[in-house]
Amino acid sequence: MLIILVFYMRTNNLKAACAVLFILSVSVFSCRHYEPAPDKDVFRYNEAGNLLSLDPAFSRLQSGVWACRQVFSGLVRLDETASVVPEVAKSWEISPDALGYTFHLRDDVYFHKSAAFLPQYPDSTRAVRASDFVYSLGRLTDPNVASPGAWTMNSVEEIKAIDDTTLYIRLKDAFPAFLSLLAMPYCAVVPHEAVDYFGPDFRTSPVGTGAFYVKYWSEGNMLVLRRNPDFFEFDEDGCRLPYLEAVNITFLPDKQAAFMEFLMGNLDFISGLDPGYADEVLTPEGTLKEKFRGEMKMMTMPYLNTEYLGINMDLPAGHPLSDIRIRRALNHGFDRRKMMLYLRKNIGSPATGGLIPAGLPGTMASDTADLYDPQLSLSLIAQYKAEKGRIEPFVLQVNSDYRDLCEYIQSEWQRLGIPVSVEVIQTASLRQAMATGKTDFFRASWVGDYPDGENYLSLYYGPNESPKGPNYTHYKNSEFDRLYLKAMHTLDDSLRTDMYRRLDSMAVADVPVIVLFYDQVIRFYNPSLEGFTGNMLNHIDLRRVKKG
Repeated sequence: MLIILVFYMRTNNLKAACAVLFILSVSVFSCRHYEPAPDKDVFRYNEAGNLLSLDPAFSRLQSGVWACRQVFSGLVRLDETASVVPEVAKSWEISPDALGYTFHLRDDVYFHKSAAFLPQYPDSTRAVRASDFVYSLGRLTDPNVASPGAWTMNSVEEIKAIDDTTLYIRLKDAFPAFLSLLAMPYCAVVPHEAVDYFGPDFRTSPVGTGAFYVKYWSEGNMLVLRRNPDFFEFDEDGCRLPYLEAVNITFLPDKQAAFMEFLMGNLDFISGLDPGYADEVLTPEGTLKEKFRGEMKMMTMPYLNTEYLGINMDLPAGHPLSDIRIRRALNHGFDRRKMMLYLRKNIGSPATGGLIPAGLPGTMASDTADLYDPQLSLSLIAQYKAEKGRIEPFVLQVNSDYRDLCEYIQSEWQRLGIPVSVEVIQTASLRQAMATGKTDFFRASWVGDYPDGENYLSLYYGPNESPKGPNYTHYKNSEFDRLYLKAMHTLDDSLRTDMYRRLDSMAVADVPVIVLFYDQVIRFYNPSLEGFTGNMLNHIDLRRVKKG
């Protein structure tokens, strides 16, 4: 009770401080008249990670992605099904060779009002032109900018404006997922006037075309976004979006403190499940406890994150993991369903296929399949011992966040007679070891940058061997590489999906990875919210959100 009282006192102080800041905050662009929005029209959430920049060219972390999606727009975006839909581009054509993309832009999209447009534009704004995308996308590969999103343009050969509303992009090589890349915040449109006017301060004084603009930002404390009265999208009844008047983002690093804020009604949603309050909120089966069902709602959906154990395929012949029988015995030697129930509260789904997660075309995941087969594991172990005599001990390296999970798996393997130990090392050290091939057996995960199976299959592609790329297992298969390249040049979605499934199946047969589970997004949110959705990339789209 004392802890709750402390939290309650802290909450009152924070709320008062927020109210004062909200009322006294001044506009980055002073010609806008500021009035606090009514509480019912303000969406509030907390960002535990620090937000360093609102320049979309640096939107690498979730904290930046969520905020930038409210402030900026791109040629296209991903909807709640993670499908590519129009945004600033109202339509497009792709050439028969899949190299040329012609985008037809809307002519009613305007940048947020800013002093950067004065005196040339007396209205303090101007319409977006195709040349703005030439500038914005070209900026990603400018070495002086040093954007972490430069890789999104790796396949691009040329970007040019045909006229004010026609943009042409030509690729070096066909890449079917290219439209999905353009939906990333990195590729949002920005005006060169604002970048030039604000210079390094553009990160704190961004100018976009999104549903909200930046009103106030006290770094590490609060970010206030206000409704863009000139936003270019309308609902089905002809009402201009967004419905909300403001978005208020706080930056409490303590997730349990943020959860208390949510319980007291000071935040409208919480993303993720922190161990500190998991048992308090969820039943052992992973459902919301009855006592909270009137106070909050819970949303779960597939998340493009595959958790796996990686095996270094360059190990010498004498190492147990160099033998496919031991790799297969490990893969079939633990109960993933039990693991998910007792250690993850069923948040996520047990792996039943390869790296491509459930929900993406090409996945081998199945609700009915089960990889657990201890008898098969024992048979494979017996075959190995009959030939080799014994299994030499080996080590699984993990970070502290996954110690419990991996120790459960270790105990299952040891019951089968596989002498594996778990070594906990710092996350940074583990990443370095993975990148340099200095670890034999390691826990890792892959969060999809874009919703296409190719993003996961790239972890098997030979030329992507680390440190050059994400093939941390150093898996090599010439037939896989040949079919992978063929899939990249296949425009027919159904044919490419079949190829993805064959590719994932081919790699699974060689067991360079042991897939543990496919993750889920879990959100707790204010039951008064309407239109609050997400997608498998865990995006936040507040354009159509209302508070009842």
